Amino acid sequence: MECQEFLPDEAQTGPVQQLMVLLHGAGGHPEDLGALVITLRQYWPAAAIVVPEAPQAFDADDADPESRQWFSGRGMREQDLAARVADALPPLLAEIRQRQQRLGVTGAQTALIGLDQGAIMALEASARDHALAGRVVAFSGRFATLPQHAAPATTLHLLHGGADPVIEVRHAQAAFARLKEIDADATLDIAWEAGHELDADLLACAIDLLQSYVPQRLWREALSTRF
Repeated sequence: MECQEFLPDEAQTGPVQQLMVLLHGAGGHPEDLGALVITLRQYWPAAAIVVPEAPQAFDADDADPESRQWFSGRGMREQDLAARVADALPPLLAEIRQRQQRLGVTGAQTALIGLDQGAIMALEASARDHALAGRVVAFSGRFATLPQHAAPATTLHLLHGGADPVIEVRHAQAAFARLKEIDADATLDIAWEAGHELDADLLACAIDLLQSYVPQRLWREALSTRF
């Protein structure tokens, strides 16, 4: 799988402390996330940032021949989504595990950050492999299938535009309701005027969550400690 990789300057930051995997949307390519890479490097200079290129050529009518997709949306019905995502997941899961091993980081030190199809892939990857990532940030995405079990060591941040015409906000709301039912650690933030985009307010919210949100498992461990 082709990837862009941005490594920290070890002379200034020491070894890699985190891995951030950014997943672009349908019809995009890694360069679309360049501004996000710059922003993340400002806040997490000791993180390695990897931006994989989706493996398939985008098959929409009149598509840019350079644009990519994780899975085809052509002729897709709701009941087709889970199977198409499942077929697309194995190479991505393998790529993330290989990067973790090479960089010497764990799943707890890994964040998956996706937009559109990239958000779907991030959410489904964490549902498939509960030890894959400590954080998942999903912009304008959804689950292919609502999860039955919580990933105990993963915090999920759902960020969505209330006016999204592509993946309606109801999918994020339904996902959050299910995550609460199964006692998963999750947040939901909606920018009601935003559409299907990497909205500036939602990006600022995501940065704040990644910096300051304390995972529920850490709170529970702290509360269960007896002195």
